[in-house]
Amino acid sequence: MSAFTLSVRDSHTMLRRNLLHARRYPSLTLNLLLTPVMLLLLFVYVFGDVMSAGLGGGGADRGEYIAYLVPGILLMTVGSTVVGTAVSVSTGMNEGIIARFRTMAIRRESVLVGHVLGSVLQCVMSVVLVGVVSVAIGFRATDATAVEWVAAFGLLTLFALALTWIAVGMGLSSPNAEAASNNALPMIFLPLISSTFVPIDAMPGWFQPIAEYQPFTPAIETLRGLLLGSEIGHNGWLALAWCLGLAVLGHLWSTSLFGRDPE
Repeated sequence: MSAFTLSVRDSHTMLRRNLLHARRYPSLTLNLLLTPVMLLLLFVYVFGDVMSAGLGGGGADRGEYIAYLVPGILLMTVGSTVVGTAVSVSTGMNEGIIARFRTMAIRRESVLVGHVLGSVLQCVMSVVLVGVVSVAIGFRATDATAVEWVAAFGLLTLFALALTWIAVGMGLSSPNAEAASNNALPMIFLPLISSTFVPIDAMPGWFQPIAEYQPFTPAIETLRGLLLGSEIGHNGWLALAWCLGLAVLGHLWSTSLFGRDPE
């Protein structure tokens, strides 16, 4: 077999192993998934009327706020799900299973690729589940074309890929699973200080650049533009730049850490 064929075969084996592992221990994924779902329900049914009144300066319209909120919650779901990847990688390092993989006749990169592909698939399934909940409580994107739906799905997948590589690096660099979970907290924290819940121009002036140019806000605004027809502007290019930059950085970081011989 060629080197490429061996890599594909071994990556498929690692992917299957990680998916089986996630199925046997679903509590972590479930706990991380509940966070965006609970925030969605909280902000829609508890704060929805008040928040919607502030969007356009008019009367309260919970349906309008659902449309505004859901794209941000979908990106938050991606950020929450990949935290489990960091914990899983760190656990594998500490339990010695990755050290055992190093001694086996498999392609080294397949271990990381299996984790990444498994995490991206879990992110996609989590996003679909949150999307179903969103539709059930009233979210509609009837004006989006088929091309825009495909582009939105592609953006979510690319964002999941980028954050997963960063999460893998966090898992490899953490001494234990608890540290990995703590190191990955920015994946959950950053959406809270983005345009997920309120527009950027409603924030204090000194804080607006921080919220505007972090990774989540451009992706959220691009997703809103694709699904709801709002103005995308420069956010599309910023979102792609963040995704590609984080993916490359995370890949280089992860492969560098994984390539080091264990002490």
